[in-house]
This record gives sequence, C-alpha cells and structure tokens, in this order.
Amino acid sequence: MAATMLPSASFAEREANDTAKRELVARSELPGQNFRDYLKLFKPRKEIEPLKMSYSKDWLDQQPVASGDENFKCLAEALYFEARGESVRGQFAVAEVILNRVKSGRFPGSLCGVIKQGTGKKYQCQFTYTCDGQKEVIREKKAYERVSKVARAAIDGVAKDLTEGATHYHTNAVNPSWSRVYKETARIGVHIFYRHNYRTASN
Repeated sequence: MAATMLPSASFAEREANDTAKRELVARSELPGQNFRDYLKLFKPRKEIEPLKMSYSKDWLDQQPVASGDENFKCLAEALYFEARGESVRGQFAVAEVILNRVKSGRFPGSLCGVIKQGTGKKYQCQFTYTCDGQKEVIREKKAYERVSKVARAAIDGVAKDLTEGATHYHTNAVNPSWSRVYKETARIGVHIFYRHNYRTASN
C-alpha cells in the first residue's frame, strides 16, 4: 500500500513565516495617501453642535420629547394652564418667574411647592388655575408638548434672563393692588412682570 506523506512541521512553519513576511512587506508598501485614509478611521468624530436656542415654535419642535421628575411635571402643567396661549418668549418668562420664586427663599423651595402654594383655598392660591374650582384637564396635546419643552429648557438653564428677577406677574386685563408697590420689570405678551423690593438670591 502506498503511504500518504504529510509535510513536516518545520516546512509548515516556514510557510507561515514566509506568508507573514509577505503581508508585512505589502503593508509597508501602502501608498502614503492610502495610509492617511486608514489613519482617519481612528480620528474622533466631530461633536455635533447643539441647535442655537430660539424663542420660536420651530425651535421647540426640533427639541426632543421633554421628560423629568415631579417638579418638571408641575412646571409643565403650570405653563399649560397659565401661558399656553402666549408666545414662546412669554412662556419662558412665566417659567422664569416660578424659578425665581424657588430661588428667592421667600417662597417654597421646590417648583411644585411654589405652584401649589395656597391651593385648597379658593382664589387665595398663587396660580389661579389651582384653586378656581375647575378640574385641570389637558385637552390640547400639541400645546402641552411644547410647554413641556419650555419647562425642560427653563429648568436646564437654556434661556437667558427675560424678566430681571421678577417674582410676580399678571395679565394686562387686571390691575391688582400689589402692582402699585412692586417694581415693573418687563411686559411680554399679555403679561406684566414685577419684582418685589428684594431681589432673588441669584441676583
């Protein structure tokens, strides 16, 4: 019977070494441009710059769906019932007042605390919708989605100061007695903004 002869181990090793050498030479002979293209694969990708903030519905619509904790939800709800018919700038201004109250030390120390202050006593609350006897029902989903984004951006500090530290506001349809004592700081949309004789902690 004829025996089948296998290559010796030393022959196989020599073949492997020769192959490795040929590959090494081939890599070293890559043209310069191809090698630079190869190196580009390892360069860090350029970070995408965030969209410049704008007080517009277009800007809001390009923001991701907003979410957050209970305080975020309280602010989004307050903006819906207090300012959903206002311009985006006006909505940010109302949010700013609520945030200024949290910072002031003269009001509750949380967004929900500020918004619900006085709730339960008809017309003695700080924000009328919380004590007007009407059930809070969100019927305009698109409007709520937008004011939620305003709430998220305001909490995150995206917007600049619009009201000069205001802690109070009212619509131009009313003339509360306190408005004659407090300092008017801004008029945005249908709202007039005021600051007490004290300034907020951030000012």
